[in-house]
Amino acid sequence: MKTFNRTLPFLAGLLTVLSAPVFATVTIKSMTPSHASPEPIGKTIVWTVTATDSNTGPLTFQFNITPPGGKLTMLKDFNVGTLSAGIWTANPFVWVPTETNGVFKIEVVAKDFASGQTVSRTASFQVTPAATGGNPVVEKTANPLVALFNAPSCPAGSNMRIAFQEQSGSLPLSSTLFFTNWANCHPPGTMTFEVAGMYPSATYNMYAQTLTGGTTTSGPTLTFTTGALPEAIPFPKFTVKTPGADTAYPIVIHNPIFFGTGEGHVYPDMATDLAGNVIWYYYSNDTTHSDVLTRPLPGGSFLSLQDDIAWDPTVPDGQFLRQVDLAGNIVRETNMGVIQQQLKAMGAVDWGPCVGVTNPAVGAACPGAFHHDAIQTLPNGYTAALVDLEKIFPAGTQGDTSGLPVDIVGDMILVLDANWQIVWYWDVFDPADGGHGYAQMPVSRTAILLDTCGTGTFGCPPIFLLGSGIAPLAHDWLHANSLYYWPHGGGADTQPGDIVWSSRNQDSVFKIDYKDGAGDGSILWRMGPSDNRSPGDFTFNNVYGDAWPWFSHQHDVGIENAGKGPMTLFDNGDTRISPPPLGLGGGCGAHDCNSRGMAVTFSERSLTVTPVVSFDLGYYSLAMGSAQLLGNGNYFFENPIVITGGIATGYSMEIAPTPAAPQIGTADVLLNLAAPKHYRGWQMQSLYAPPTT
Repeated sequence: MKTFNRTLPFLAGLLTVLSAPVFATVTIKSMTPSHASPEPIGKTIVWTVTATDSNTGPLTFQFNITPPGGKLTMLKDFNVGTLSAGIWTANPFVWVPTETNGVFKIEVVAKDFASGQTVSRTASFQVTPAATGGNPVVEKTANPLVALFNAPSCPAGSNMRIAFQEQSGSLPLSSTLFFTNWANCHPPGTMTFEVAGMYPSATYNMYAQTLTGGTTTSGPTLTFTTGALPEAIPFPKFTVKTPGADTAYPIVIHNPIFFGTGEGHVYPDMATDLAGNVIWYYYSNDTTHSDVLTRPLPGGSFLSLQDDIAWDPTVPDGQFLRQVDLAGNIVRETNMGVIQQQLKAMGAVDWGPCVGVTNPAVGAACPGAFHHDAIQTLPNGYTAALVDLEKIFPAGTQGDTSGLPVDIVGDMILVLDANWQIVWYWDVFDPADGGHGYAQMPVSRTAILLDTCGTGTFGCPPIFLLGSGIAPLAHDWLHANSLYYWPHGGGADTQPGDIVWSSRNQDSVFKIDYKDGAGDGSILWRMGPSDNRSPGDFTFNNVYGDAWPWFSHQHDVGIENAGKGPMTLFDNGDTRISPPPLGLGGGCGAHDCNSRGMAVTFSERSLTVTPVVSFDLGYYSLAMGSAQLLGNGNYFFENPIVITGGIATGYSMEIAPTPAAPQIGTADVLLNLAAPKHYRGWQMQSLYAPPTT
């Protein structure tokens, strides 16, 4: 495993305004907005850029924004344009200014990565306020359930938020007064908020609240009527299996996922009330693939892994990491093509492009797609993301009997700075750190259930290196599925943080030496059952007397209460349920064959794990899932893909633990909301207050 933590001239150059030298062969010909400056807040501006390149190319384009009084920020990282009649045209840059009013600077950087030549151009664009004459304004957005509230500026040092409530009193959440996040005032600019979490075709009252010196004052009340749900978007039907009685967390976010099976619909991401009524949605307008919503973020946006065309038009799967706001606007994005180029510049061993590789030799490797998780809880606004990594190993590796070299699928962890440039990475295949991490997780340690992946296999990332002369199936070695940044690494408040990641196919949770970017990437411990390949680092304190106390093929591992515990996870139970010789088999009874919602405490000093709760969730889910400790002491679990009669159903469940029934009793289930299969779910107080794990 090899890690880096340094600022490279290459990365700095990505965001530096560069002047083309006289011999440059890259030239920007035009930079044109769809609407001339000035335009009001919330207006969609599409920028079209053309350029020429006397090299063979390809030519890529990056877009950056400098807000009034702010710093240059990367919004859309380098992606390949299209070539026609000698002219390169960038993919359209869609910009919806919703921050504030004033003069923005929009920069495009054109770069030929083959030649290294770069040129940029900057344009100014004035955004005018919607609020004039000291009066707030509320307007529609592209999402009929989201309003754009623009309020006059407020004093420096003060804060503002928007309060909103449904007017009729007849809808389930009519009695609840909701609030957006508090935002810092920045005079003379006006204040803009996306207001979301509203029923369709309903009228709301909303007003601004300003907090100054401990005193809150309210502005005038405006009304806003939401639109109907679009008929062109398929919305699933929700069934309330158990009515929700808890109103402390009245909103559930659902991330349905599409694998090309079952009902065949590509459903949007949604928020519903506890009865399954839709109050927000995001639809990526992709009719063949679904996005993976990995995390809702404070202030009303979320991270999403999305299928779209990056550097190669034949490979859409998992190529983009995006931050999207509540109205559906892309706030920031990066893609696998530019990620590979950044890894190359950092000296990564396993960086190469995945497409176009024929007859790969032993040692060939490439990172192929974002998958499963991205988080933004690291210090300094940094983001961590999972990327799958393929590498060719000699024949016979991991017991393969084909007699051919073997494609092993592993993982990278990328840490991106506030401008989404790589500053640290972890490569499970690279032993150049001295071998201490690699020795603890050698490639000879097979997946527990000997999982494999083919091209287009259910639940696998896109597979690139299979082909002539390679074993017919890739070995799905790790299948990492969640990341958690552990502040202070479990130690004193002054200790830097580490990264905890979950490996489904190893039935294990790992702590990685990150040390806020100073760590060497070694594996500090492995939490999971011991087996005939190696002992685990922890002993399970089996206080409930379970026949199989350990989790297996687990998902969504996080440490609650700002890292103080407990650790929550969704125990799919695949190894426990699988037949011999790999799994427990034979011993699972009426309840042991179901997935479990778990919370455990653990000690790094004594290396023990003790269950707090181990709920039998009543169904078996073969993959995916999420777990969350709510602030009221209850738990939320997404039991996401339960197959019954060929139909996959996801169950969103809130459970209240009781001393008498630590492993679940019927009365403990406060909510059971059924819908088509999910990837994850969250139960929240509002769309502006996401979980912290």
